[in-house]
Amino acid sequence: MVHGFTQTAHCWAPIDGALADHELVPLDAPGHGEAEQVRLDLDQGGRALAERGGLGTYLGYSMGGRFCLHAALARPDLVERLVLVSATAGIEDEAERAARRAADEALADHLLAVGVAAFLDEWLAEPLFAGLSPERAHREARLANTAGGLASSLRLAGTGTQTPRWDRLGELAMPVLVVAGARDHKFVTLAERLAADIGATAELAIIPEAGHTAHLEQPEAFLAILESWLTRTDDDSLPPSAPDRRQNG
Repeated sequence: MVHGFTQTAHCWAPIDGALADHELVPLDAPGHGEAEQVRLDLDQGGRALAERGGLGTYLGYSMGGRFCLHAALARPDLVERLVLVSATAGIEDEAERAARRAADEALADHLLAVGVAAFLDEWLAEPLFAGLSPERAHREARLANTAGGLASSLRLAGTGTQTPRWDRLGELAMPVLVVAGARDHKFVTLAERLAADIGATAELAIIPEAGHTAHLEQPEAFLAILESWLTRTDDDSLPPSAPDRRQNG
């Protein structure tokens, strides 16, 4: 389980509590939590993640989804199943990607100037997180991060640094669950494309009444989809399929 930017491994509640029947391994992403001294880009981090996590199902949210995607592409022998929540395979337009890198560089400089606490107040006030309650924002857990670690994450693993991987999605032969919140229109579009480009092994789930942090805004709906998918993909007798679960989500 790999969290999003500014979060830590402790930010999966209430998801992790509801998955107590499974062996869970929440990991701190490079530059975050106990890994705040680790400096890895998405390619390096994805490989390191798979080698540390070992054989199993990989669940990643936002930045964590990008790490998990890279893990699956680098070590498909270890990633048995993949869950991507509010994730992307990269920005294809070179000019747009360069602009995003520059914006993240400026954001990293700002973070270092104002400190973690003030930055978190600004970050969590972004419209992207409007549906996230204070309790589920896990601000206290995020305060365990350091300005240096978070700045390095922006510079090394921000979306602008990601080499587009859309052309490699067809390599993913394992079952993949692609999730987005219905109110997060940009990531709904990205999720639809991810599922389509992955092909027959992918399943798309759009969660109603949820935004970017769909798994925390609507945890019951997310868990129902995840548990059903885990059960069905545990059955090796089922042929690969790619149903769209928007009506059931």
